[in-house]
Amino acid sequence: QVLLVESGGGLVQPGRSLRLSCAASGLSLSTYTNGWFRQVPGKEREFVGARTWNGNTYFKEGRFDIIRDTAKNMVYLEMDALKPEDSAVYYCAAGRPPGSRVRVDSEYDYWGQGTQVTVSS
Repeated sequence: QVLLVESGGGLVQPGRSLRLSCAASGLSLSTYTNGWFRQVPGKEREFVGARTWNGNTYFKEGRFDIIRDTAKNMVYLEMDALKPEDSAVYYCAAGRPPGSRVRVDSEYDYWGQGTQVTVSS
């Protein structure tokens, strides 16, 4: 059984940084593209970033980065200079999309339950 579990969300002040974690069991994250998406109520899920199995990266903005720890089978989303509009539930995902479709959520097979990030003073 595949399980992805996000953690690290919470309340953070604008301008600060935050790192979200995604722990996996039942699959090896290094053999999948690791994606991060976010969603606010009433809106579609939005692509944040992805790191492919061979290390290529794609991001919505340059403020984001994805780090993979193969030994721990974890992936991290690092976010800098947070803004109130970054507030959302953040999801990690694993899949094998072609490079042209890493931003498409339906290309991912496995999803975590999400972690809430609220950016507010």
